[in-house]
Amino acid sequence: MNAFRGKVAVHAITWGDNHLQALEDASRLGYRAIEPWPSFALQYEQNVTQFKELLAQHHLELSGLYGGVVGDSRFADSSKRREIVDYNERLARLLVQCGANHLVLGPGGPRHKPTSLEELKVAAVTIAETAQRTLELGVKACLHPHLWTEVQDENELDAIMELCNSDAVFLAPDTAQLTGAGMNPAEIIRRYKDRVAYVHLKDMTKDGAVAEDFPMLAGKEVPVFCELGLGKIEFDPIIEALNDMGYEGWLTVEIDQSTHTPYRSLEICREFVEQRLQIQVRK
Repeated sequence: MNAFRGKVAVHAITWGDNHLQALEDASRLGYRAIEPWPSFALQYEQNVTQFKELLAQHHLELSGLYGGVVGDSRFADSSKRREIVDYNERLARLLVQCGANHLVLGPGGPRHKPTSLEELKVAAVTIAETAQRTLELGVKACLHPHLWTEVQDENELDAIMELCNSDAVFLAPDTAQLTGAGMNPAEIIRRYKDRVAYVHLKDMTKDGAVAEDFPMLAGKEVPVFCELGLGKIEFDPIIEALNDMGYEGWLTVEIDQSTHTPYRSLEICREFVEQRLQIQVRK
């Protein structure tokens, strides 16, 4: 097997709002942990014991939650700062009660233009305050650069990381989001090796792909992302970078839109991770 020392989880985004099916399928596929939709997790905010029991019934741990901005807000909008901080504190409290300690900070969109340095400075204040609050609860807040948002490009990522305290603001790289923004995921991981705390493992559809390549998808729109191993991302250098830094955290498999069925998509991903990357998924 690969020298990878971390653990593999799965993201529930593929199932949309079919939350219970996501738990059932993830369990049947042998994944040991899941990152569910935050809206689903917050349904149990007043009864976390029930949520923990639901996860336990499916033999799943909670790997993390996707937080960050609320609705259509932005980190760069200082008027939304209190709302953003409070929202992520709620998620952090739920995480702690479930024995998890990673919160993904998703930036705001849609993106209409590059984010200016002045806007990034405002965003950094909100991110730093959010991260400090969650860290006090025992949760690492991890910035998640994302296509079509206020933190998409490499200069925006670098600015936020430089402006924020390295002891409080961590990084959750997404292999496809970084690739789509013109970055090299392995290089970013090495650059921020002391701050990488959570990872989304995702592939990106090959250049030149056409709708006919995805016969199970309705419509003529080619998906941006695809199952692991079917796209254009080279994963070996990424895993090597994680191994070199001694990464022991979660590697969360994610595909936004299934090109088959959710179950089959995550089965394809599991097979790629176990057979091609030689990383154990199932216990």
